[in-house]
Amino acid sequence: MAVSRSHALSFALLSFFVWTVVSSDPDPLQDFCIGDLNVVPGINGFPCRNASAVTVDDFIYSGIVNSSNTTNINSSGAIFGTVLRFPGLNTLGLSIARLDFLPEGIIPPHTHPRASEMVYVEEGTVYAAIVTADNRLFARVMNRGEVMVIPRGLIHWQMNVGRTNAKIIAILNSQLPGIQFIARSMFGSRPEVPDEVLEKTFFLGERSINQVRSNFV
Repeated sequence: MAVSRSHALSFALLSFFVWTVVSSDPDPLQDFCIGDLNVVPGINGFPCRNASAVTVDDFIYSGIVNSSNTTNINSSGAIFGTVLRFPGLNTLGLSIARLDFLPEGIIPPHTHPRASEMVYVEEGTVYAAIVTADNRLFARVMNRGEVMVIPRGLIHWQMNVGRTNAKIIAILNSQLPGIQFIARSMFGSRPEVPDEVLEKTFFLGERSINQVRSNFV
């Protein structure tokens, strides 16, 4: 019986130790790690630049001060502040984006494979939507000051339904969240997705497929 109790106590202590390790804070062990973009990144980001060479400017990003280019087929534009443009984000698991819309402009359906997202409507009126893995649509018109959360990997979009320009600020929980537009991936990939696949997936004929593809050339 004593041996059994000893084993039970050892197992309990080992379980507590493993739980403690697994539950430990995964954050960096240094105050900051400004990314050295001249070096190939590893699994957790870029190597740190020499801390003695870091200045206050490494913690500030001015890339979203001005509006993005909206002269395109979608009448919308985006400026991303990922670690590739803002090295101060390195190892922090954060990035930012500015989305601009002309009236009727849209950020088409897309996903972020490595991040969840929060979108804040700073200006205008936007129809925002999420489609879940079981094909449920969650959508409504958002007004200035409202925030929507978008779970990682889900298809979503935003469309300006107001009479004036709209602006969204988005925060994502990855320094490099990635973005994949559904239509562009299927109709604008290189090499091309075979026509037969597109015909059977979207129920389109050859002429319609070529017409859609022409928008992504």
